[in-house]
Amino acid sequence: MRPPGDDSDSAPSGTPPRTGRRLLTAAGPALAVWAGAALLQLLMLWWLSTRPDWLHTALTPWDNEWYVSIAEQGYPHSFSYDANGQLTGNTLAFFPLYPLLIKVVGTLTGLGGQSASIAVAWLASAGGAVAVYRLGLRLYGERAALCLVLLVFTQPMAITLWIGYSESLFLLLAACCLLAAHRRAWLTAGGLAFLAGLTRSTGVAVALALAVAALPPMWRARRIDWRALAGVAVGLLGVPLYVAWVGLRLGRLDAWLTIQRAGWHTAWDWGYATWQFLADTLQRGHDWVPVATAVLLVALAAAAVTAVLRRPWPPLAVYGLLVFALTVGQTNYYHSKLRLLVPALLTLVPLARAFGKAGPRSAAPAAAVFALFGTWFGAYMLTNWIYAI
Repeated sequence: MRPPGDDSDSAPSGTPPRTGRRLLTAAGPALAVWAGAALLQLLMLWWLSTRPDWLHTALTPWDNEWYVSIAEQGYPHSFSYDANGQLTGNTLAFFPLYPLLIKVVGTLTGLGGQSASIAVAWLASAGGAVAVYRLGLRLYGERAALCLVLLVFTQPMAITLWIGYSESLFLLLAACCLLAAHRRAWLTAGGLAFLAGLTRSTGVAVALALAVAALPPMWRARRIDWRALAGVAVGLLGVPLYVAWVGLRLGRLDAWLTIQRAGWHTAWDWGYATWQFLADTLQRGHDWVPVATAVLLVALAAAAVTAVLRRPWPPLAVYGLLVFALTVGQTNYYHSKLRLLVPALLTLVPLARAFGKAGPRSAAPAAAVFALFGTWFGAYMLTNWIYAI
């Protein structure tokens, strides 16, 4: 017998199930903030663009061609060389999950490669907003969680969470993995970390964060949790598996690293190139983009230190610090570093918590200035900066 007032079996046809309504209600605040950030970002792009096809051009820049090429043609079977016989980069530098999803979406919907890449990026971006919100909700409360979503999606270079790049997919997988780890859903977290490792090389940060979440509880309890061990083991496989596959495909174990160096001058140098860029730019820089980039990198470093001093949840700290270290510790182009740091999360936590504690009336003006500057900066870099981001 149903209790009085229970009409669960008599809901009108066409009404979504209660579970669906609960999920939509739970995701609603994050999606509302995400939609507002997306609208502001599009307005900035429209304002700064001069081309009639501004939207398509803005959403499918530079590296999008590589991803679409993999989705449509697959990976090459050899190294690539220029007309002078010098080794160059090729699509093997790019991890496979995002191109695979482009191909799947294109096949299911009939969209072309570029349109499918935008669809995947936007869906992942919306999902990432919900995952960041749910993670922030568990760690810091509702106000700070909403502020964190706002900051993530309006920070300088947040534009990359809407273009045909893999950042939005990586953010979704990383945030979902951290959320699953906080809930101690170890196998789910391991699968998500594995997928993050098939999306970007910084997937190692996600896997190690999962290990930090799973292993200390076992040590303290002095018992083995086989689900946790399995989750960590699976999560650690993503990046090594793809790098090993490239090596086997080309007959050289360091093939992926070689392609990175040849095509994008990317190599591990313990941050020497970043330090030189910061020193030269802050001492003698005269172009505003390098100077702004240097100042923002210093600010992000200070924010990361502040976050660590406030003792965040250790897996979040490990994830954010490793993403930061992997970005500044390499010789990649300085104008790409802010884009690579967009999914780091940790650097935005202190500001999100401060805004959350201040309340809407006090935080709104500062948040508005942050959002306007961040969305303008990303739109400018995409429409007016002469180099790839």
